[in-house]
Order: sequence, then C-alpha cells, then structure tokens
Amino acid sequence: MNKPIRAMAVACLVMFLALLLNVNYVQFIQADDLNERAGNRRVIDEQFSRERGAIIVDGEPIAQSVPVDDKWQFQRKYTEPRLYAPVTGYFSYVYDHAGIERSYNSILSGSDDRLFVNRMIDVISNDQPKGGSVELTLDPAAQKAAFDGLADLGEQTRGAVVALDPQSGQILAMVSQPTYNPNRLASHDLDKVTSAWKRLNEDPAEPLLNRATQTTLPPGSTFKTVTAAAGIEDLGLEADDDVKGGRALGFPGMDYKLPNQGGSDCGGDPISFERALNVSCNVSFGWLATKVGQEKLTEQAEAFGFGRALLDDLPNAPSRVTADDDTELEAPQLAQTGIGQFEVAATPLQMAVVAGAIANDGVVMKPQLVRTVRAPNLSILQQNEPEELERAMSTADARELRSMMVSVVEKGTGAPARIPGVAVGGKTGTAESAEGRPPYAWFIGFAPASDPQVAVAVLVESAQNTTDIAGGRLGGPIARSVMEAVLR
Repeated sequence: MNKPIRAMAVACLVMFLALLLNVNYVQFIQADDLNERAGNRRVIDEQFSRERGAIIVDGEPIAQSVPVDDKWQFQRKYTEPRLYAPVTGYFSYVYDHAGIERSYNSILSGSDDRLFVNRMIDVISNDQPKGGSVELTLDPAAQKAAFDGLADLGEQTRGAVVALDPQSGQILAMVSQPTYNPNRLASHDLDKVTSAWKRLNEDPAEPLLNRATQTTLPPGSTFKTVTAAAGIEDLGLEADDDVKGGRALGFPGMDYKLPNQGGSDCGGDPISFERALNVSCNVSFGWLATKVGQEKLTEQAEAFGFGRALLDDLPNAPSRVTADDDTELEAPQLAQTGIGQFEVAATPLQMAVVAGAIANDGVVMKPQLVRTVRAPNLSILQQNEPEELERAMSTADARELRSMMVSVVEKGTGAPARIPGVAVGGKTGTAESAEGRPPYAWFIGFAPASDPQVAVAVLVESAQNTTDIAGGRLGGPIARSVMEAVLR
C-alpha cells in the first residue's frame, strides 16, 4: 500500500472513531440534558402523548392525565386547581412545567432511570408508556382551611400559609394567595394558553409566585422567638427573669431611639421575660439582641435554618439575618434585627420551621412535601423518612420557650389563635414595609403544646377587607382554623 492511500485510510479510521465516540457521547452522556432542554418539541410531543402519572393527596389525584380525542391523546387535568396550584405547578406544551410537575417530571413522565424495567415491559408488550405517581404529604382539610382563611380577607389579599408536622417535617398545608388555574396553561388550545400566560405574567400581584417558599419579607416580631431562643441558650434567661422594658430603647451617643408599637411602655421597666414576649415588647428584644451580640444571634437563626434552602421538592429562597454576612451591625441596627426588622427577611416556610423546632423540643426537621413515589404498577420507588437537620435548642430550653409562647396566646397578643380545650403556643408579628403601604402581618404557632402535632406560619402582605393590619387579628384566626383542621 503506497503512502497516500495509507494516510487516507488512517484519516478515515480516525474520522470513523471520532464519529462513533460522538454518537455515544450524544446518546448516553448528553441524552438527559438534550431531552430536558426547553423547546425540544420531539420530547414535548412524546410526553404530551403519554399518560403522565398522577399527583396525589390523601389517596385522591389532584393532577392527572385523562384521555382526549386529539393528536396528543391525553390532557392534563387539575382538580381543585386554585387550591393546589402553588404546589402542583403546571404542565404546559408551550411554557414547560413548574412546581411538582417540574421537580418530579422524570417520574411523572416515565423517563426516570428507576422506571427502566417498566419501559422495557411496555416495549415488549407493545403498551403505551406510563408515568409514575407522586403522593404528597398535604392534609386536604388543613389545605382548605388555610385557603379559605386567606380568601376570607378578600380577593385582592396577598399572603401565604405553611403548616407542618413538627415531629416529621411533613408539610400539611401550603397555600399562596393570589393563586391561578393551571388548567388554562395545560390546555391543548395553544392560543388560549398564550393569552392566559400573558395575563398571569402581567398581573402585578404575581399569581405564579409561590409566596410560601419564594417570598422573603421582614418577619417582624415573630423573629423575637429566635432572639428569645438566643437569650435562653446563651444568657441562661428564664421566663420570670427581668429584662429591660419602658417606652423606648436608647443608644449611647445617638439621638435614635427604638420605640414600642403604639408607644406602649410594655408594663414598666424592668418587666419579666415572659411578659416581654406576651406584649411583644420591642425595647426588651432590641436590648436582648445587643446583649446576645450579632454573632450569637446569627448563629441561633442559622441553627433554625436561616441561610439555607430548606425544601428539596420546590424552589425556595433562603431566609437571611443580614444582607451581607461580613457586615458588622451598629447597635441600633442590631436592636432592629432582634425584632425582625432592618435586613432580616424570611419565608413563611422558614418561620413555620422555627415554630416547629420550638415545638419539637428544639430539633429542626427537614421539611418534606412528598411522601411516596410509585411506579405505574404502584410499587414503591421512594419512601421519604423523617430527617433531622439540626438541634437549634436543648430540650429544656425549647420547653421553656414553648411555655412562654403558650402564655402569648393565653395572656398576650396571640389570643385570636386560642382553641377551646387545647393549649396553643404562638407569636404575632407586624413588620414595617415600604413607606406608604401597610405593614406585613405574621403569626406563627403550634398545638397542642403538650404533644405538638402541627406548627403553622401565616403571612398577610395585604388584605382587601381591612386596613388594620396586625399579626394577631389577621393571622391568628387563620392559624387557629388550620390547627383545628389538623387536630380534628
């Protein structure tokens, strides 16, 4: 063989090997990324033509694929769509997917590696591939109570509710208001889908936003539970110990003073630690934050979950104590931080976790929204077990704070959350917002105090039926109805 022919043969062999390697790289290494790429119409058409698995609550599907007489064969249908939309999300031909539809897409679409055997059986038996199902931890009664509670404040209300089981971390209710109808985005009439999408995205109320997990706002006085925990853990404070009270907290060399809400003197100076929590005394908790110090207060918040994404099942924003971890706060800023203002920002999920940890003897459980994942033949692929994230407080200290929060409901600002015959713990919050708009109303709580089965956080950003925004008056009744629904 002469030299030119030999060189050409080697070149062809190299190109063949390169082509072979590229084919294998695309088919095996890049396959998942290419399949999941937005706009891949071949994959979308295939998924739309498949019986997608159900999303289930309490044994009933809240999202399922039903047969239809068109080229896609199946239509995604959401039962009680507005009630569950922030959790289920949507499955759309034009706009991809969101919520559980997105995070568990591989299971629901049937493309998950764990369903390989099922897919092979379908091929051999010439059956249409099916997706697996996802069972959520939600309690339908608690979900409905949370939804109705926010709805009763008016159609233009913006807010969120999260309830969870303190002992397992399972989420029992997750509601965001305003909500939307995912059936309109799942429709096979693509012109109507486009119109619905435009309306939702142009709505200033942001109905597609899950406020329960994605909105971080000043938690106001509900954050005083974190400051109280730091005082108990690091300073050894007990409920009947004296703390600073009075009408305002001053700072040496500064004109600024931190006042109480409405100019109250909190009952005198000094006052008991328990009374400070009962009346939500800004002076007491601003003073306490300066005594604990920025480092300890931040560490206590982080032990409760601040600074981390808490939930695997849905997009969620980390809560924060300060906007910049390296910034050293001045005394007035630290005092404001201690009452849940300045740069403190939290999601309703985070504040439900705080309440849950106090109720659970100081142990922070990882929030879980998915209970079980099943194959199309109903065999279990994944069974989520309770997972401990961290110990935020000692058992004794958590019980001390729990008792103080019961006093808040029995004798203080949390009275609207009372349940006859049940010891309820709680903390109200009214957080300042932008100038010219109402404050944010918060409530966190748990019940029953002796053996907590439910912890809840309520956020009301704005309400249509009242300008009297206060955590106890607005959030307390909603929290009570959710807790009653779980305990019933």
